[in-house]
Amino acid sequence: MLLLDRWLGLADRFSRWAVWFGGGLILASAFLVAVDVLLRKLFLVTVGGSDELSGYAFAIGTTWALGFTLLRRANVRVDALYSRLPAALCAILDIAALLALGLFVGLLTWQAWAVLDTSLAFNAKATTPLATPLWMPQLLWLAGLALFIFTLVPLLLRALLALLTGDLPAVRRLAGARTIEEDAADEAAHTASLKPRA
Repeated sequence: MLLLDRWLGLADRFSRWAVWFGGGLILASAFLVAVDVLLRKLFLVTVGGSDELSGYAFAIGTTWALGFTLLRRANVRVDALYSRLPAALCAILDIAALLALGLFVGLLTWQAWAVLDTSLAFNAKATTPLATPLWMPQLLWLAGLALFIFTLVPLLLRALLALLTGDLPAVRRLAGARTIEEDAADEAAHTASLKPRA
């Protein structure tokens, strides 16, 4: 259990850095698109490639934020029925959801590796004016997916261990859907932290 907790702590640190990196990419692409639009409107010139680069930034930024989203349980879940179920059944459903997510992302990562491998083998370039070597954005995209798996594996194992030992609150804390009360408490704490100190 200690090993899994350390692994989760490491994954949490990596995911914090990754979400800042991904967010920075998306902000930079938004800035580039805004500059391109202004230049076209005011001076009839273009930066060129801003749409292509923003597409890469969005894909990369999204995958780099997945681990952080998972650890914060910030993903959208339909929980109208879930909140009325017994705690043991909720815990089993939480583990099943993590397993299904793991299988899906594992398949996606495997296919992303195959796409990257093909791009490297053929030295593929985008059919755009920038002619971007496709391995560059694909490698960063794959790295985000790999980081997500690095985060998902210890979370799943830790939640499964908690289920097997009967620690249902831990399963809920690790993998359960966030409650309205949890969201409200987080918002209240955030709002309190923004108030100026006298």
